[in-house]
Amino acid sequence: MLMLGFAGFMGILKIILMALAAFGLFDAAFRREDAFRAADKQNKVFWLIILGIALVVSAMFSILGILPIAGLVASIVYIVDVRPAVKQVSGGPGRRRGGSSSDGPYGPYNGGR
Repeated sequence: MLMLGFAGFMGILKIILMALAAFGLFDAAFRREDAFRAADKQNKVFWLIILGIALVVSAMFSILGILPIAGLVASIVYIVDVRPAVKQVSGGPGRRRGGSSSDGPYGPYNGGR
């Protein structure tokens, strides 16, 4: 019974590792190449290869091996470090272009003063 619960837990962790790598891979695939260079990170092809290998390794090998752990580290580095820098440079969705929350379409709203 305990081993069955452990196997289920390891299966869930494997799915999480694959999801992180897949998210990073798809996110990197849809970012612009010049944004990677402007953010002073490795180029887009490098991250696509690394994250693709991380996805394949996390799908093929046991989570307790060194390769899936290396893939997890690569995925986390992309998601935590590279993605925000590239998103800031490329002006990703949801990014405000300066100003304050009271700015209207023709300038700041000052309450009729």
